[in-house]
Amino acid sequence: MKHKVILVLVDGLSAKVAHGMGYLAALVEAGMARYDVVQCALPSLSRPLYECLLTGVAPVQSGVVHNGVSRLSNQTSLFHLATAQGRSTAAAAYHWFSELYNRSPWQLAHRHTHDSTLPISHGIFYWDDSYPDSHLLADGESLRLTYDPDFLLIHPMGVDDAGHRFGLDSPQYRNQARRMDGLLANLLPGWLAEGYQVVITADHGMNSDGSHGGTLDEERSVPLWLVGSAFNLSAAVQPIAQTAICGLLADLLGLVHDKPALPWLLTRRDDVGHP
Repeated sequence: MKHKVILVLVDGLSAKVAHGMGYLAALVEAGMARYDVVQCALPSLSRPLYECLLTGVAPVQSGVVHNGVSRLSNQTSLFHLATAQGRSTAAAAYHWFSELYNRSPWQLAHRHTHDSTLPISHGIFYWDDSYPDSHLLADGESLRLTYDPDFLLIHPMGVDDAGHRFGLDSPQYRNQARRMDGLLANLLPGWLAEGYQVVITADHGMNSDGSHGGTLDEERSVPLWLVGSAFNLSAAVQPIAQTAICGLLADLLGLVHDKPALPWLLTRRDDVGHP
């Protein structure tokens, strides 16, 4: 069965602060969502892990091993799979996603993208790390309402920006996560009412120095919430590889693929799209 899917990728959100996100915790407590902790791939840096999450390939295999690797991906991403199989795509996201999957180098003319021949067919891309999360989620909702994509990526940067400015153990970082929780509380009920399957996670966490990239638990442990009717909310806890999230999303979309996946997290095994 094919589902419509929204991936909310909250940049820099460590699992250490997930307990402060009360609305998402309430969904879990009410049996309406599932919460797991994922160990991110290494290095725990943004552009390498964007590529990891959207292609299912670890950074050391993809070659995107630091944030300065500025080129198109040489892997098959979820966006490529979806468009090749007739599913529509959209992203409200940092401009590095446009560089990875649409056009490189990124230019200001690419900020608003509407081109069905591109892997990310509809996009609103930003470049300032302090771009407000409220505006970014509004960008994503505008894309959803206007273009009705099968797969929508929403990628806010505010939590990561607060972490770099003030560090992991700061009220600014924790409160930015709480603000994100409130923004999601405003949108998620509507998404669920319309039958979307929603995956909320992060690329990496944050340390007390206001950075990331290494192996500390607070840098590598990130939250994963699964919200929607397609998920097996009662499945036993098992280790979840970040490289398998791409395959999970592909299975939800009903795509044929050869990515690592997490079929045990789905309610119906015949939803999976492995060849």
